[in-house]
Amino acid sequence: MGSTKRWIWEAMNARSEGSGTETLVLAHGYGMDQSVWDKVVPLLVENYRVVTFDWACAVKKNEKLYDPVKYSSYEAFADDLISLLQEMDLKAVTFVGSSMSGIIGCIASVKTPQLFKTLILVGSSPRFLNSDDYEGGFNRSEVEQLLSNIENNYENFASAFASLIADPSNEESVKKYEEGLKNMGGEVGLSLAKTIFYSDWREMVEKVETPCTIIQTKKDAAVPHSVALYMQNKIKGKVTLQIIDTLGHFPQLSAHLQFVQVLKAALGS
Repeated sequence: MGSTKRWIWEAMNARSEGSGTETLVLAHGYGMDQSVWDKVVPLLVENYRVVTFDWACAVKKNEKLYDPVKYSSYEAFADDLISLLQEMDLKAVTFVGSSMSGIIGCIASVKTPQLFKTLILVGSSPRFLNSDDYEGGFNRSEVEQLLSNIENNYENFASAFASLIADPSNEESVKKYEEGLKNMGGEVGLSLAKTIFYSDWREMVEKVETPCTIIQTKKDAAVPHSVALYMQNKIKGKVTLQIIDTLGHFPQLSAHLQFVQVLKAALGS
């Protein structure tokens, strides 16, 4: 393995555990790192090879440089994902993308369909802003206020946003997300939030031909059910929608046993 390839693996803090003919690649979302899968991985490694990693936005500034220009689009994240899979010589993986990672996986699957067997989209959204014919969950004024909160008092934002987005009845989930947000830092948090909340990937979603399972909780403050239904209707490939009986944006934290059951069912095991 050459030095460039070694850099990709090391830069993304990638880990591979377990064995089996099927490879699962688990990707975290905004304000998290690969530890969001800590409850899930031990239940999967007996039957699957499980790959986890950190996006550039997840790691402390003194450990990795985050380029806000490069990562002003999900395309750059998708390119990182493709590079990692190619370096590992992986094809036909099951990609499990939480939040923004679901859309990143969709983009990567359109670019390089041979790398993906199945997409599992967990609380993912192609567009967060409402429009006349689309309910994304947020008005523009709400997004502008959110960005202002990030910019003016990031510590308060992290606490308030974690309480809103994670399962409010699950203290462990809220604490985990708050820690992740604070670890990401305000500079990266603001830049990436703009990328997320001002993106519109609806046209791209219609090009996805890889079979998908959409996982949604009973109530997600970030992604309303209308978004899951929209994606179910627009994705070209076969789509299954699964609702997990829990609250919040992170079923892998608040209901990990149910999450693994749904995941294994999607994998046909």
